[in-house]
Amino acid sequence: MLEAIAAAGWAAPTPIQAGAIGPILEGRDLIGCAQTGTGKTGAFAIPAIERLAGPGSQPGAAGPRPSGGPRVLVLAPTRELALQIAETFDLLGRARSIATAVLIGGEAMGPQLAALARRPDVIVATPGRLFDHLERGTASLRAVRIVVLDEADRMLDMG
Repeated sequence: MLEAIAAAGWAAPTPIQAGAIGPILEGRDLIGCAQTGTGKTGAFAIPAIERLAGPGSQPGAAGPRPSGGPRVLVLAPTRELALQIAETFDLLGRARSIATAVLIGGEAMGPQLAALARRPDVIVATPGRLFDHLERGTASLRAVRIVVLDEADRMLDMG
């Protein structure tokens, strides 16, 4: 993980990262608020990836996929933010072979179905497209152990 963090160009944890990573690694619930550009995505992506590494690697590890489905779900209000979050998970999780699927509106379903068929560890989605997949039966959240609501206030404002 340290090599991936260095590759991302992060030299030291930001205040939100310093305050969030420990509690998330312990499996505790957390509400975090910080300005744009302060490292919020890293604050949840780093410990989520560490927990995906398996039992024994960290307290509260998400462990192996019990039903072969994703173990982390990140909801974001916009497609642009979802793509940015997925990029961070891809960068930080590459060395651990963490697979990410992005489910967003305005994109063809075919590539999303293919990404889901590869049994990703992480789903990053906008609420509407996630509901589409759940209603169609093309996505399952049974194995999810970590849920992140990024910019939850914006999602509530959007309805």
